[in-house]
Amino acid sequence: DGTTAKTFGLGYAPPGWDSLLTALQQASISPALAVTAGLAISKDNGGTYDRFRDRIMFPIRDRRGRVIGFGGRALDDSTPKYLNSPETALFHKGRELYGLFEARQQQRQPEQLLIVEGYMDVIALAQHGVPYAVATLGTATTSEHLERLFRVTRNLVFCFDGDNAGRTAAWRALQTTLPHLRDGRQVGYLFLPEGEDPDSLIRQEGSAKFQQRMANMLSLSDYFFQQLGTQLNMDSIDGRARLADLARP
Repeated sequence: DGTTAKTFGLGYAPPGWDSLLTALQQASISPALAVTAGLAISKDNGGTYDRFRDRIMFPIRDRRGRVIGFGGRALDDSTPKYLNSPETALFHKGRELYGLFEARQQQRQPEQLLIVEGYMDVIALAQHGVPYAVATLGTATTSEHLERLFRVTRNLVFCFDGDNAGRTAAWRALQTTLPHLRDGRQVGYLFLPEGEDPDSLIRQEGSAKFQQRMANMLSLSDYFFQQLGTQLNMDSIDGRARLADLARP
């Protein structure tokens, strides 16, 4: 809706190859600066063209609300479906989280933050009354992400698809998270039905049902031992030794 679009500053990049460059030149901003900022691409034979074309645009903001990068979603079958700004002096994918600034505008110290995969997941959740979702920018969750998140809240919930890829990603997230756990820090896991993401699911089920799923999430310890129980024979010495090895950060 319009309110959500305004909150997140959603926009549109026209299909032309130089729509942005033309507007920037009219504002006395050089093509070279646009390339440095990740908004344009240099051609091998000279000249430049717009990086984002015919895409819904998602501004990525830092903790002060300054736009430091963009994500763009194709409106047709173009690939890639999602395109991010490249790494720049201001924008680092392994450090930034989409939606964190907006979530903190709603509540400075949220009771919890939900970590999802995509821009549209964050938007759909906010639109349906779940304004505390953040998304990694096409990367796995990093240690820098976790330290930034734990400075904002003590409770994190990872949201994954319930398929094999989702569970593999969840296990990697657990391994990254373990060294960051301290007294008072809590981590949970929410697995969605296979083939669903937060965007599709909350549109189908509504906010109340999604919140119920949140209430029934797995704690980190429950998920940890559930996974190990499917991999190890806990009745054997070798199984218990392997458990100790896997549990070590």
